[in-house]
Order: sequence, then C-alpha cells, then structure tokens
Amino acid sequence: MNAKVASNVTAELGEGPSWDARTGILYWVDIKGGRIYAHKPGNESDDIVASTKGVSSVVPRAGGGFALTSRHGFYSLDLKTGRIEPLTEEVEIDLESNKFNDGKCDPAGRYWAGTMDQTEKSPSGSLYLLEKGSKLKKVLSNITVSNGLGWSPDHKTMYYIDSPTKKVRSFDYSLPTGEISNQQVAVDFVRSGQIGDPDGMAVDNEGMIWVAHWGGGRVTRWNPSKGVLLDTLQIPADQVTSVCFAGENLDELYITTARDGLDEKTLASKPLAGSLFVSNVGVRGLPTYPFEG
Repeated sequence: MNAKVASNVTAELGEGPSWDARTGILYWVDIKGGRIYAHKPGNESDDIVASTKGVSSVVPRAGGGFALTSRHGFYSLDLKTGRIEPLTEEVEIDLESNKFNDGKCDPAGRYWAGTMDQTEKSPSGSLYLLEKGSKLKKVLSNITVSNGLGWSPDHKTMYYIDSPTKKVRSFDYSLPTGEISNQQVAVDFVRSGQIGDPDGMAVDNEGMIWVAHWGGGRVTRWNPSKGVLLDTLQIPADQVTSVCFAGENLDELYITTARDGLDEKTLASKPLAGSLFVSNVGVRGLPTYPFEG
C-alpha cells in the first residue's frame, strides 16, 4: 500500500474527514485555519465551503445540510447560505483552555464529539452525545485529548481514543439507546511498540480498525478483538490526524495530516505535512453516518 497527495490544499491542522454519499464529496476541516473544505475525488483543487473559527468536525445531516463542532458547541451549517446556527447550548464555557475536537455520528445518527485541554495536559475534557431533538448528554469525563470514534459492522461495539493514553478503547454499544458499557482495551500502542499517539480512526467492513498516528507518520490496521497489528501504511507527514473511507465503493482511504507546531527544519524534510492523502487499501470501509437531528 502507498498513499498519494489528493489535493493541493495544505492545512495547518487537517482533521475530521467525512464522506457525503449524496454528492460524492469528501468534506474535511482545517482546525487552525477555521475552514471546511470540499474534495471531489479526482480533482486537485478543493473548495472552501465555509469558515468558522475552531471547526473540528463536520458531518452530513439526513434532512439536508451539515452539522459541525466548533470550540464549545454543536452547530448546523447551510452550505447554500453559509449560515451557521447552534444546535444546542454551549458546553465547558467556563474552561477557557477546553475546546471540541474530533466528532462522528453513530449508525443511528447520533452525533458523538469530545473536548480536549488545549495544553494537552489536564484530563478536563469529556465525550458528549447529541441526539435528535437537540438532547445533549455527557457520556465520559476525565478526557485529555478526545479523538477517534468508530463502530463495528454489527453495531455492537464502539471504539474510542483519548490520545495521551496511547490506547484504543472498546465498549459494548446499544444501537437502540446509544448506551455504552464494559470498557476494555482493544489496542495498546505502548505494549505493541508503536510510534506516536493514536488520533482519528475508521472501521472497515471486515471489522478491522484503521488508526492514524500523530507523530508516527503512518496509519495502521488492527484486529481489535485480538489487539493484533495487521498492516502499516506509511505517510510522508509525521502528524497524521484522521482517516475516512470514501469513493463510490468506499474503497479509498483518505488521510488528513497537520503541519501545526513544526519547525522549519522539520517542514523542509516533510514538505507534504498538512496535505490530504488517499490510498487504495484493498478493503471497503463503513459509510459516514449522517446526523439525524
């Protein structure tokens, strides 16, 4: 497997890719740049479809338009007008160092997203769940850098990453209620000798998980029931942030990266840092689920 540059956009902190099957467009964000990009597979130039400070994830809405997370809340986005409106009350506004990070919808269309301490030192973040009807629920606390989310093909397991723990956790997951229980460790980066921290992730249709390595310059594929490494995809950028299956057959893996915080020497050796990459990885992924709210 190898990865190639998919777009001529260079992001400071690329993140949050999601596939809109309705239009055949991959949407992704630059958190530091405050932009949402639209990438049409095969095109080198991406469009800026919206700008909002601190946008950290974006997902299609089942009823049209999009939903996103930014700074302290969940918002709706109308691409035709560019209008952004809150979906629910803001959270953690008393914690100036906190902000929303990665987010994704589950197979029932609930929007899961977590917060993080911007210094990446304090477990002051949480994982939230936004349901249809703007009902917001805090699911987990004591999170430092909330990141990757994913669900198994049978919808019975949820995977979640708090990056500094260097672990991918698994939970029993109830599709009807969204309840999670029975926390376990699916992948342990320290025990398996992996480089970097786990960041964003995706699940393929065989139930294997794909994990981006922040500071590791790679994406790895794992059997989460055994904690076994299956494959490694090297990326010519150290700060690999997230992954998403896209394309008509969901067989193209898109990878976001960052250049935020890198010095001139590092950037000279890794000039593609911040690029959007794509790879044909030989397996189909699960779809991006839209927000039902």
